[in-house]
Amino acid sequence: MQVIKIVVWEEAGGWLGYLQEYPDYWTQGETLKDLKDNLQDLFLDVTSGTIPGIRKVEELVLP
Repeated sequence: MQVIKIVVWEEAGGWLGYLQEYPDYWTQGETLKDLKDNLQDLFLDVTSGTIPGIRKVEELVLP
């Protein structure tokens, strides 16, 4: 099982969210479950390597 951090919030009767590592790519759902299903699909899309130019947040460890 893989754990992915997500950011979610309810707005105007629906749910919005994004993957914490990919904050440029948002999705939505009518319910929290719908949103989580859409975020899973989004994760597969952005990590598949088929979409060019995906921007990702990473960490830089300084000495």
